[in-house]
Parts: sequence; structure tokens; C-alpha cells
Amino acid sequence: MRDDHMGDAGQGTGAGQARGKGYQIWVTALLSLNFGILFFDRNAVNFLMPFVQPDLKLTNTQVGMFSSALSLTWALSGLLVGRISDKLGSKKPVVVIATIAFCLCSFISGAASSFLMLLGARLLMGAAEGGVMPVSHAMIVSEVAPERRGLAMGVAQNLGSNLLGSGLAPILLVPVAAAVGWRTGFYLAALPGLVTAALIWFTLREPPAEVHDEATPKVTLREAFAHRNVILCALIAILLVSYLVVCWAFMPLYLTKARGFAPETMGWLMATLGISAGIGSFVVPAISDAIGRRPVMIFFSFLGVILPLGALYYQGSTLVLAAIFFIGWGLNGLFPMFMATIPAESVDPRLTATLTGVVMGTGEVLGGVLSPFFAGALADSYGLSAPLWLMLVCTVLAGMLTLGLIESAPRVVARRLTPALAAGT
Repeated sequence: MRDDHMGDAGQGTGAGQARGKGYQIWVTALLSLNFGILFFDRNAVNFLMPFVQPDLKLTNTQVGMFSSALSLTWALSGLLVGRISDKLGSKKPVVVIATIAFCLCSFISGAASSFLMLLGARLLMGAAEGGVMPVSHAMIVSEVAPERRGLAMGVAQNLGSNLLGSGLAPILLVPVAAAVGWRTGFYLAALPGLVTAALIWFTLREPPAEVHDEATPKVTLREAFAHRNVILCALIAILLVSYLVVCWAFMPLYLTKARGFAPETMGWLMATLGISAGIGSFVVPAISDAIGRRPVMIFFSFLGVILPLGALYYQGSTLVLAAIFFIGWGLNGLFPMFMATIPAESVDPRLTATLTGVVMGTGEVLGGVLSPFFAGALADSYGLSAPLWLMLVCTVLAGMLTLGLIESAPRVVARRLTPALAAGT
């Protein structure tokens, strides 16, 4: 997997070699843990919603608005905070301040006594959290050696967020809410971030200043969207981010209210998604390295249909339903591919940073913001099964778009070119 989209920023410093492997591992692990706690906070409202909704007397439309609001400020913050960090030439304080801010927002969520107060807390949380990952990536680029940078970035973004935010969160928060109330769940979610903020401040250095090539031309959006793969990846991002966010927002409610599962059972069913995502984040791209991006994108996009269909219609063993959830959520492993890898392999590497930002921003704003609100409105009109049908439509449409992708995996492209070159000689 290529990491050209972050390579240009760090090549001028040689910073990756300035610290030993131990420090590079610690930077990656700590930032991954911090992002995992961030996702723990972000997802807490979804797993606690079966307790929050009746207490605050929320409609399903209002439930969807929480995810929409956070996604909106998350996307805007991701663009603004990264630019502010570059202008200030400071990264570590930005991550620390943002971490403390989203912890405070989790406390405010626990104290919320109305829809508007909780909505305001989610808006502020998105603003605090959105810039953490871009700045964390910049820190990794500056500190980790180029030959390990791609793996480090994958671990920082995927491992902690999936294992903690999607895996541990429902297992831990649901029993707490059942025992002592949902507000305590929010307070509990806030505490670990204060610990990682302190660790980042006291154990990580401010990365060395990056050297930029002033001769590099400014990239326009027209240039960014000149390649078919980029357009398709942006559209796929809208659909699969919608699939992801709608599942987080409404699957816990569907399982408890429509299917009648106990909150504890819902919690560990949702936890299987985190385990699946943690494994898929590495396994799925690795398979695509060997057999190609296009077939893997096609297969896993269509595979995503089994999760909503299983939740809607499977009436057998809960363990089998957990296996359906685990397998269907394997499409989560596609996210780094369509958000970064395929665009990076399809165009001039100098355009990669812009393309990655465009694809991620498009998916988060159009998918993450609009889809939960739409799903909530559908749920109010047609019942809690409607959001699951929306998930089904999204993954089928995404699968259809993947059929138009041009293969970009270097190893596969090289294999295809070899016979042609041999014939030419």
C-alpha cells in the first residue's frame, strides 16, 4: 500500500530516522490509542441511545441529527484545524488541546437535559475531534521512517478506533448504563482521553518542521477529479460512509426495540463490528495487494448486504447472527483503499494529499451528515427497519460503482504489463 499522500511532507526533514524504532512505535501506538478513545467518545451516544432516547423523549429524526451534526463539524474541523496547525508550525499542542476538548464535550453530553443541549455537545465534539487524525498523521509522517510509514498510518487510524470505539465501547458502556445510568456512561467515556492527552504532552516531542517544495504547483479541484477512479472513489465514499454512520446510529435501536434483544446482547453484537473492522483494516488491503483493488472492492461492497439482511430476517442463533455481523462488516477494510490508496495509485503522487482530503471530506459531509438525518426521518415514517433498508441500498449502489474502477494495484498492473512488454520485444 502506498503512502505517497503523506510522503512529500516528511521527505525534506529526514525526521523518520532522527528517532529510534522504539520511539517510532510509541508515537504510533499512543496516537492510535488516542484516536481509539476519540472514537469511543464519538460512538458512545449510539450505544447509549436505547437509554437516552426514552429519557429525553427523542424522535428517531432527532437521533439521526446527532450523527449528522457531529459529522458536519468533524468534516469542517478536519480541514480547518490541519491548516491552522500548518500555519502555526505546531502539532503536539493541537492534538492535546483537541483531546481535552472532546473529553469535556463527553462530560457535557452526560449532563444534557434536553435535545438541544445534547445536540450542542455533539456539534462541539465534532469540532474538537475532526482535526485530531490529520494532525496525528502529520506527526507520524515527521517521526516514522518512510519504509514503515504506511503501516504506522494504518495502525494509527484503524486499530485503536476499531478495537476501542467499535469493539470495547458497547461491551463496557451498555452494562454501565443499565446498572448506574447512561449519564455515567458518558462521564466514563471522557476520562481516558485526559490520560492520553497527558501522555502525549509529556512523552512526545514536537515534530521537526517540515520542508515543502515551493516549486510544486497548486492543485485545483478540476485536476483532482480528472481521473475516473477519483470520481468513483468519492461517490463510493458517500455511500459507504452513509452505510457506516446509519448502522452506528440505528442498529442499536433496531436490535433492542424492533428485535427485542436485551441491551447487553445488543452491546456484544455491535462489538463484533469493531473486531471485524480491526481485522479487516489489515486483511482486506493485504488481499487487494495480491489479487487487485478492483475485485476486492467489488466483493466486499456486495458482501455488505448480508449485515442488514441478517438483522432484518435471521431468526436463529445469536452466535450465527454475530457471525453475519462480523462477515458483513468486512467492507470496513475498504475504507483506506477508496479514501487514499486507489486515488494515490491512479494519479500523479503530488495530487494525493488533495485527493485524499476531497474523497474523505465528500464522504463525511454528504454521507455522514445527510444520511443519519434521512434515516431518522425514514424511521419515524416507516419504522426502525427503514434505516437498514437504506444501508442495503447504499452498499448495493457502491458495489455497482466499483465495477467501473480501473485496476491500480502496482503488483497486479505490473503482472499485466509484463506479457505485453514481452510481446513488444
